Amino acid sequence: MPTLQFQLTTEHIALCDLLKLTGLADSGGQAKAFIAAGEVQVDGHTDTRKTAKIRAGQSVECHGTRIQVAGQ
Repeated sequence: MPTLQFQLTTEHIALCDLLKLTGLADSGGQAKAFIAAGEVQVDGHTDTRKTAKIRAGQSVECHGTRIQVAGQ
């Protein structure tokens, strides 16, 4: 599984924004659709909260790609 590294510049980022900024979703609407369809896992568990706060140390998986979130 490919892994992307994402560096936070704030305390947290909304899940839908993370998918968009890393290129896993083409738009915020597409990111929200992926989340609503149960296609996104946060720390190994499906998360359907579009604006879930993702913090440093968490990992997000979507369509076979993992995002590892690092802090400041």
